[in-house]
Amino acid sequence: MSEKISDLLERAAAATVPVVRGIDDGQLSLPTPCGAYDVRALAGHLYRVVINFQALAAKRDTDLSQEPVRLEGDWRGGFAEETRGLIAAWAAPGAEDGTAGRMAMPARTVGAMALGDLVVHGWDLARATGQPYDTSGARGSLDVVGERFAELAPTARKMGVFGPEVPVGADAPPLERLLGLTGRDPHWTAAGAAGTAGASGAAGAQGVAGA
Repeated sequence: MSEKISDLLERAAAATVPVVRGIDDGQLSLPTPCGAYDVRALAGHLYRVVINFQALAAKRDTDLSQEPVRLEGDWRGGFAEETRGLIAAWAAPGAEDGTAGRMAMPARTVGAMALGDLVVHGWDLARATGQPYDTSGARGSLDVVGERFAELAPTARKMGVFGPEVPVGADAPPLERLLGLTGRDPHWTAAGAAGTAGASGAAGAQGVAGA
């Protein structure tokens, strides 16, 4: 039996929430591996994703093109609270049943999209701010996201959500394979991105981690 999306989200949150809490105000203008997003925009975008996908879990529609959340007040604590809300929303009876969203996608696929944003953008923010990103407890999450994103990748690339796949070794860890699939260089550094446009992609509007 497949693991519940809520359990996978909980494991992914254990890796991502500490990264968001660890972002210093002085780092908000730093570049990230996610295209034109700086740390401020990407953190606000991920915050918005966490809110929007609570509505989708409850089979309510939501505007996925909304602007990122403004990072004001205790936004780090707010992100952690909304992430707990996301986990609870996908743990509710019936959350994984039927379809969700205007695209009428299978609800479990939609949940995997939220999971993917939490994982991949968590890595983006960690890499941008020089923090570790510990996915040792999230292997199941990486497997589910990798499988779903492999199915979504051709369409995502046509829409400009994923960049061209970055080849990684056949024996690369699951996270590196996932990053390469979304068009990211697993070895990206802020120093290497200086003076470049970085990778393209706007995961947020579609709820799929953009490259």
